This record gives sequence, C-alpha cells and structure tokens, in this order.
Amino acid sequence: MQGHIHKRVRICSNGRVSTLWYVVVDVPRHADGKRRQKWHGGYRTKRAAQAIRARLIHELSTGYYVEPSTMRFDEWLWDYWMPVVETRVKPSTVHAYRTTIRNHIAPELGGIPLARLKPQMFNNLYQRLLKSGNMVTGEGLAVSFVRSIHSVIRKSLNDAVDAGLLPRSPAKAVKPPRERASSMELRYWTPTELRTFLDLIRGHRLEAALHLIAMTGARRGEIAGLRWVDVDLEAARITIRQTLLTVGGEIQVSSPKSSRGRTLDLDEKTAALLRRHLDQQQSRGEAYLNRDGGVGYVFRRKDGGRIDPRDLYAAFRWI
Repeated sequence: MQGHIHKRVRICSNGRVSTLWYVVVDVPRHADGKRRQKWHGGYRTKRAAQAIRARLIHELSTGYYVEPSTMRFDEWLWDYWMPVVETRVKPSTVHAYRTTIRNHIAPELGGIPLARLKPQMFNNLYQRLLKSGNMVTGEGLAVSFVRSIHSVIRKSLNDAVDAGLLPRSPAKAVKPPRERASSMELRYWTPTELRTFLDLIRGHRLEAALHLIAMTGARRGEIAGLRWVDVDLEAARITIRQTLLTVGGEIQVSSPKSSRGRTLDLDEKTAALLRRHLDQQQSRGEAYLNRDGGVGYVFRRKDGGRIDPRDLYAAFRWI
C-alpha cells in the first residue's frame, strides 16, 4: 500500500503564508483498472501528517480503511439516522431528538461533511449554547441540556462509524460540559413541607392525583396513565404498567421507565382518598366513565377524557 505526504502553501488574505500537510493514499482501483487516490488533511505539521499516513496505511492493509464520505452531517441525521432511530426508541424520545437536531445541531454543523467534522467544532458549539443557546430569551442553556445535545451527536456519529461512513467518531474526543456537584444534589421535602403541600391541594379537582404523586414519588405521566385495573384498594397498592406522554401536542400511551413496571404500597389516608375519588367518578354516570373507549383512567379531565400529564405539572406550579 502506497501513501505519501503532500505540502501545500497558500497566501492568506492578510498576507500571511499558511502551510498545510496532506496525506495521499492509494485505494483499491476502479473497475477498469485505473489508479485511485484519496486525500486526507490538511494538517498543520508534517509530524501529524506522518502519523496519519502510518495509520491509514495500516487500515488499508488490514481492511479497516474507510474512504472519506462527502455526505453532510444533516443528510446523515435526517435521511438515514432518524428513520432507524424511530424504530428503536419511544415517540417522546424521537420528538426530542428531532427538536434537538432542528434547533441546535443542524443550524451550525449540518452543512459540514461527516469526514470534515472535528472535535473542536463540537466544543465551540457547546460553549456557544451555554452562553446564548436559548432561542427565545437568548440566554444560555442549562448544562444538563447541552449534555443531552452531546448525547444525540455522540450516538449519531457512533452509528455513522458502524455504517462505514467514518473510520472513527470525531465526538469521541469531546468532553461535554460537566455539571457542578451542587446542581446535581437532590432536594427532598421535609415532613412540614409535605404537610403544607397536602393542605394546599385539599379540595382541588386534581387533589387525589397530586396527593398520590407526593406520597409515592411516581412520575406525572405514570399517574396520568393509571387505570382502575392497576389499583388494588383492598391491598392498598397500585401497579405502574404504563405512562402517558405528550408528543407534538398529542397524548400517547407508552411503557414506563422500568419496562416491567413496579408496585407501590399506599398509606391508609391515600387509599381512602382514592376510594372517595372512585365514588365521585361513579356518581358522574356511564357517559363519563366510558370516555376513551372505557379504558377506566383513574384521573380525567372534566369531560371524562384522558388527562394531559402537563395539566398535573401546571396544577403543581399554580399551587
């Protein structure tokens, strides 16, 4: 396998002389026998080019060489990666990925060919997002959000490597911003704070739902998706078997974080509150109970339809 180093000198607009080093390697010939070469670069030092040349020749000799792809990053993301991702993850995750790509990745990096993506490009993107990434306010994005953007980039480029479009992921050498230890600390309500909250929601239309969240720690989507078949009032326990998600403005049923579900015990007061809540639902009649195909959701809108998990969050914020 042959490969050589080529030096290119150019004069920049400011009059300075710029020198870049390129590696040119012979790749398998065309079907008609004509010679084929691929250029890699440019590198700022000859030593760096020499190291790349040695690596490329090794990859060619062992069959691991990947020709530089001309496909743009956004082409890979939209036309190839997302259609496959949609078969692997939940609709809510697909929606989040699409929003992340559209708002934060494609505008800055989408037009760059996969083969020309560099670690520093991602570092620059993350720094900008931390300073002014919010598209509404112009303020910086939370570190956790920027880390989730990095996760999408990392996963997509790992799959590009598996697809044979890249020899290695340029995101592998990128270290996303780290959250401060204090920002990751969990804060729990004190008994006094919990009692205050339960007093505030007393008599609220969603009292039973908010009470259940406070006493079990279940997620709002899990409580929104709770059905009476998942409730055992005699044994005073509930089983989380599904969750409701809001994707693109539509409510969808999905599996919980733990695909097997889990059972949660109820204290006496919470069980009594659910019994009273059931009596109130039954008093509203069959038309109310048979909404949504008679699935029997524990918590509903005033008209009997499925409750949106965002309504529980809005109620909590209002209180």
